[in-house]
Amino acid sequence: MSVEQLEGRESREPRPLLDFPLSRRGDVLPEECAWLREKAPVARVRTLTGDPAWLVSSYALARQVLEDERFSLKDTANAGVPRQYALTIPPEVVNNMGNINSAGLRNAVMKALNPRQKGLRDLLRAKAGELIDQIVAEGGPADLRAGFADPFSAALHCQVLGVPFEDWRRLMSGLDVAFMTAREPFADSALNWYKDVGYFAERLGVQLALAPEERTGLLGGFAGLKEADPESAHLSDDMFATVAVSLFGAGAVSTSAFLTLAVLALLQRPELIGHLREHPERMGRAVDELLRWNLSVGDGLPRLALADVRVGDVLVKEGELVLVLLEGANFDPAAFDRPDELDLERESPNAHLAFGAGRHFCPASALGRAHAEIALEVLVERLPGLRLAVPAENLVWRTGFIKRLPERLPVAW
Repeated sequence: MSVEQLEGRESREPRPLLDFPLSRRGDVLPEECAWLREKAPVARVRTLTGDPAWLVSSYALARQVLEDERFSLKDTANAGVPRQYALTIPPEVVNNMGNINSAGLRNAVMKALNPRQKGLRDLLRAKAGELIDQIVAEGGPADLRAGFADPFSAALHCQVLGVPFEDWRRLMSGLDVAFMTAREPFADSALNWYKDVGYFAERLGVQLALAPEERTGLLGGFAGLKEADPESAHLSDDMFATVAVSLFGAGAVSTSAFLTLAVLALLQRPELIGHLREHPERMGRAVDELLRWNLSVGDGLPRLALADVRVGDVLVKEGELVLVLLEGANFDPAAFDRPDELDLERESPNAHLAFGAGRHFCPASALGRAHAEIALEVLVERLPGLRLAVPAENLVWRTGFIKRLPERLPVAW
């Protein structure tokens, strides 16, 4: 439904029903966002599965929902509740960090997600340079997503988890199915999931066979727990592997999508590439602004109401689905001055919501920032003439996926 149609229905329906998600294009803010924030910041929508939901599009109300524990992520996987799309991962792993905490694995996970671990930044910088060497050797135009963003994101997560980088393609290919947004469940989504659980269970066995000082990554830490920690002795190899699959999937798809769209935003504003090359010390602030600007989360952050809760002028009833529209909140002029401007020097009293908020604030946020900073530093340093090799309107955007993502990002230099 277009903005014109919404405006035409406003006098007849105070809370217009529109189809969600919005546009799949990740380089143009959906036109409905401003209208929703102003006219219906808590709007009734129809999801991909045909279920009703409330779409929250203002910054203040988005923070309220994300920080209020009466809005649950875990319970969105319950049987019989309204959904934004069919589950393509097992319901029991939706609340991944909750499962990690309940199993006593939080310390091991947080240690693995620490971007300050010895040698990690140097390793990533070397891998970024190696990938650019390969791109340059093959010549342009080159697909920066396939040749850089995907393998660089995979490299980070292979290192963090303790699996060989050589396996990155098979692991990334599984994400294409795991993070599909389908109207109906399909049987082979489980086959796809358990294929990767089997892989990580095998890699845990490899780590267990090593001497303790030779173990690496999260699976190496899990191997030590399995041997030494009585509280973890009850955990099966499949449970350890499930944690690893969850972290690889959520991490690799998010970092790759963000990096791809961040590069695209810079390519459409080449003066900003020059700015970053001249001021590498400002990369941290620039990444934070690119995170606010980023449109990769295309389906809203889902929460299920556990009680009747008033959100703005709407009483959300227990059992109803609420979706937080990040591109509404992060572009809200009530929270950000000049929100439609990509300002790499931005200072704002309000934090963007790209990593969520509340109890489900992304535990890998610092790692994600480090990943992006290193990738962009190397790119602008090595390829100062980087440019989009095709008109932006000719990019093909993926449909039926949890992220807004171009299938290819052709670049020249």
